[in-house]
Amino acid sequence: MSDASRQAAGILLVVIPTIVYGGISLLRFITKRTPGYLDNPARQALFRAGHAHAGVLVLLALVGLLYVDQADLSDGAKALVRNCLTLAPIFVSAGFFFSMLSPRATQPGRLIALVYVGAASLALGTVTLGVGMLRAL
Repeated sequence: MSDASRQAAGILLVVIPTIVYGGISLLRFITKRTPGYLDNPARQALFRAGHAHAGVLVLLALVGLLYVDQADLSDGAKALVRNCLTLAPIFVSAGFFFSMLSPRATQPGRLIALVYVGAASLALGTVTLGVGMLRAL
């Protein structure tokens, strides 16, 4: 594994405690019956989506980083894949959480756009990696 891939993996591994903290926060909202969460279905749905997407996309990114250096891609394309895979879980989960920060919000705010940015990053990174892996055959 290259130093660049190790660095990206290190960043993702350091971010994992924030996902754990998010899960603990959701559990606390439920067990303490926190107003603004249990009585707000939209907030519940988006917070759960943010937490779930963060965990799954970080794992996907870590797996993807194992393949970047084996792909038939230019150094610039490899850097693009690393950045896209690393940024996707951050943008997607941030979009879900930050769009519903107010306990009184009944629909997502403008920051929901970060979900689309993260989805585009994920698509670009995975497709580029996939093409590079197919070219390496």
